[in-house]
Amino acid sequence: MTVEFIEIAIKGRWYTVPALNIDGRHLVAKGNWLKIAYVNNEQWLESEIENPGRCIEALKDQPRDGIRADLFTFSQKLPATKPKYSYPSEWDSVATVHVTNFKEWWESLPQETRKNVRRSQKRGVVVSVKKPDDRLIQDLYVLNNESAVRQGKAFTHYGKTLAQVARDQMDYLDRSDYICAYFGDELIGVLKLVYRGEVASILTFVPKTSQSDKRPANALIAKAVEICDERKISYLTYGMFNYGNKHHTPLREFKIRNGFREVLVPRYYIPLTMKGSVALKLRVHQGLIGLLPHSVITVLVDARAKVYGVFDPGRCSSRLERPNRIRQMERSTPPAGSNDTQSVAHP
Repeated sequence: MTVEFIEIAIKGRWYTVPALNIDGRHLVAKGNWLKIAYVNNEQWLESEIENPGRCIEALKDQPRDGIRADLFTFSQKLPATKPKYSYPSEWDSVATVHVTNFKEWWESLPQETRKNVRRSQKRGVVVSVKKPDDRLIQDLYVLNNESAVRQGKAFTHYGKTLAQVARDQMDYLDRSDYICAYFGDELIGVLKLVYRGEVASILTFVPKTSQSDKRPANALIAKAVEICDERKISYLTYGMFNYGNKHHTPLREFKIRNGFREVLVPRYYIPLTMKGSVALKLRVHQGLIGLLPHSVITVLVDARAKVYGVFDPGRCSSRLERPNRIRQMERSTPPAGSNDTQSVAHP
């Protein structure tokens, strides 16, 4: 158990911070008034921590100039959805596709989503799997700098140099793929898929907003599910399904339309100090997004979008949203206009 200095990414920027190395896992602390220790890059690791008790003991024994924290948090990894420990816990809302086979996923989609995948193919989009090279880094640089605003907020990768873009792509190269959507020679969307045993997680997902009529986002998700099927991977995850009390966002709607559902996974919060115990009882650790009601969060999000002064064309689909109850009525099995999944030309 030694303190090391590692680089971590916070909102798209890299910082060097102290970390406690325990069994190859790095524990770092965040926060000012309330410090929370967590497993760095936990959501991209191949396995969960095996000895949380050792982590807790090490954090409690830290000297004054060591890594001090009031709470320690860690999560279980799919498919472990039943709590293994008696520590205080809450639920992580994970956006998940349970991949049995491509055909079953395809037939579960709304008709509109299936049409979007076909539309992408008909309009000349070619989806392929690549490893990062100089050409791809250059294409990612252009893609990142298309717009300073995405989803109604500042895009953290906008304005980065080629060197910074290359640095961002250095992690997990030995167990990841880049799914790239091209229109001719133009990269119009990219999805970085990180393999974690029986789970594959989406680390990067950037469709080109100016080419949204070609539906690159839908084509990229379809290819990701196809890859999971081929590799016998059981779960495809894409961040959170619900972020605290924030619901009914365009991104959440996109996930639903593309077959993602909520899976609840235990997340533990262990008090390390008296302050941590009080904060846990008062739920201060959840932050504003976990404390404020959805209606208030919606007002604040809308206000933020107005401050940026743009109508965000970077939604995951350029089509207007419609209520889920209408889209559910559009589902058909087999997919409309086909007898099987072969109507989707797999790249």
